[in-house]
Amino acid sequence: MSSVSCYISRVVSLAEPRSAGGTTLRLAKCLAESRKGARVLVVCAETTTVLFRGPSEEHQDDLVTQALFADGASALIVGADPDEAAHERASFVIVSTSQVLLPDSAGAIGGHVSEGGLLATLHRDVPHIVSKNVEKCLEEAFTPFGISDWNSIFWVPHPGGRAILDQVEERVGLKPEKLLISRHVLAEYGNMSSVCVHFAFDEMRKRSAREGKPTTGEGLEWVCYLDLGQA
Repeated sequence: MSSVSCYISRVVSLAEPRSAGGTTLRLAKCLAESRKGARVLVVCAETTTVLFRGPSEEHQDDLVTQALFADGASALIVGADPDEAAHERASFVIVSTSQVLLPDSAGAIGGHVSEGGLLATLHRDVPHIVSKNVEKCLEEAFTPFGISDWNSIFWVPHPGGRAILDQVEERVGLKPEKLLISRHVLAEYGNMSSVCVHFAFDEMRKRSAREGKPTTGEGLEWVCYLDLGQA
């Protein structure tokens, strides 16, 4: 009896924008941990050209999406068990991931192809939907690790918009400085969909180094990264 061993050395995975930043990191973690020595290249690229069009009285919400969304591209490498001999050192460690469908959120975020191109829709209740569910998600994610003080961790929520950040901050009682990184990325680059998470983590890493913090997360050990998008 003969046997054949097959190893997949290259995998290409495409993910839907907006929530793809977190999805790709979760998938990369699984791939890296499933094979010793594996290193996964994660690349995200977004373009808003398909959203651009002239103003229309029928689609006034286009002004919001065109003002908010922006182009961007990023890349990073995810692995497991850093090779000290090769001077590998992890900037961040993914401990746990999860995905939740928020109640009453059907149709809140979407995209529809029309004769004029892609129409992106953002319901005005999105900030409220996210903020009213965020604490439950936090409790489910952090209770196993004995964490309940949301100001004791550093935050990198997806900067989907100022209203979302404002309402999340108020809902869980965050200090204003907790969301400075996400607000900075939003102000400087706009909402780059999946790319935002990479920019935010990179900004956090660089800022922590400049300020001489003992960790890449403002000197703290645990991070909360929140992503959002259509299912």
